[in-house]
Amino acid sequence: MFLAMDTVFDQCSIAILDASGQVLSSHTETGKRQQTQQILPMIDAALSEAKLNLADLQALIFNRGPGAFSGIRINTAVVQALSVAHDIPCVGVSSLQAIAQAAYQKYGVTDVYSALDARMQQVYFGQYVATDNLMQAVNQENGEDTEQLLDYDSQTVLNIPISGNGASLLALHDGQIIQADIHPDATVIGQLGIAQFMATGGTEASQALPKYLRNQAWKTLKEQGKA
Repeated sequence: MFLAMDTVFDQCSIAILDASGQVLSSHTETGKRQQTQQILPMIDAALSEAKLNLADLQALIFNRGPGAFSGIRINTAVVQALSVAHDIPCVGVSSLQAIAQAAYQKYGVTDVYSALDARMQQVYFGQYVATDNLMQAVNQENGEDTEQLLDYDSQTVLNIPISGNGASLLALHDGQIIQADIHPDATVIGQLGIAQFMATGGTEASQALPKYLRNQAWKTLKEQGKA
């Protein structure tokens, strides 16, 4: 059994899934103002509904970002604390991969860009392709995945669909499809995390790290040279 959580997509979303990806419990509360108060009671409620204890879980799966900084910190901190307290491995899932997976499930796209509004005139961005029903990052020549920051009004290299709430903030090719109505929840995070866990295993709490991409986010636009 696996517990998945997301507080990055302006929501508090919890899901419990079995190893096949079937959902035993899933609840999502939209909005981010009450995430710190919501997340632990929602986890308790999901475990109770699924008739499970934390000791029954094989791994804790969380949205590692990139995305909203407070949201990333909340679910990362909760996962790390539960992992240490109950000796459960962790699995971090990319928010951009989750967008691509949700787009694949909703629209059947097999080659897609993910774009998440990063504010400050930029979007978080990556390219994903379907492999065995899972969207995987397209690797660059140096072997790193394509997660990056793009400025608003940038144009993609390929004329393929763009999914996520940052899609409309980019300059489009003629006829390029945007899918701004993609809203991944903890179920999608969980399905990706289970596949990752089965392939490579989990990590200990100290290695369950967030991915921000923008490490200077606390600076003003002027200090970042963008104003």
